[in-house]
Amino acid sequence: MSETLTLQSGRPAAAGAQERSDGAAYGFAPDMVTVLSPIGPRADAIRALRTHVMAQHINLGRRALAICAPSANVGCSFVAANLAVSLSQIGVKTLLIDGDLRRPALDLLIRPPQPSPGLAQCLQSPDEPFGANIDTAVLPQLSVMYAGHAAANPQELLAGDRFRSLMKFCLREFDATIVDTPPANTSTDARRISGVAGYSLIVTQQNKTFVRDVMTLAGQLKADRAVVIGTVMNQA
Repeated sequence: MSETLTLQSGRPAAAGAQERSDGAAYGFAPDMVTVLSPIGPRADAIRALRTHVMAQHINLGRRALAICAPSANVGCSFVAANLAVSLSQIGVKTLLIDGDLRRPALDLLIRPPQPSPGLAQCLQSPDEPFGANIDTAVLPQLSVMYAGHAAANPQELLAGDRFRSLMKFCLREFDATIVDTPPANTSTDARRISGVAGYSLIVTQQNKTFVRDVMTLAGQLKADRAVVIGTVMNQA
């Protein structure tokens, strides 16, 4: 693994909204610092992460990245969502996918104006175009595929050919695809997603995540033929 990057803590901003071209508005939770507090310390830390991802990943022609965590509540969704926004802000055509079909969270960070179909519906509907389940133009250069809903059989859905085909579509249509994944200690979903995406970034939290858990996850991802491009440490 490459070096660990640290994301600084900071004062939350007030929630905000971004109007779509059709007049509907997406809401943003206070943790969406790249939208609501772009000159704050946490947004600066995300931009430092973006520089790393651009240099070690996207500029090398790699377009998909799974964001993984050894355990819950260490900021995996925060990193995934803010990194995707930050990439879009420099003109990278970016797709953010909520790959957690157990406890979806991205719709709490980037709130759609109405419930949106997403990954679950996409994987359960083999004849439907992939684009039908993607919210486009959430922000300039940013599209989002929400989870849609929790699924009863996420492992089977993610292990199927339909998910592989979806990722191939994303690689063709977007410059960067960022996939948020569920905690690795609760299921193998993150490993399945990483194995298809090919590349992973591990998120940890200061004074909460154990080094042995990070090393275990890194070893599992490597066994699944995913390259770990680095780790991120969220400060408590």
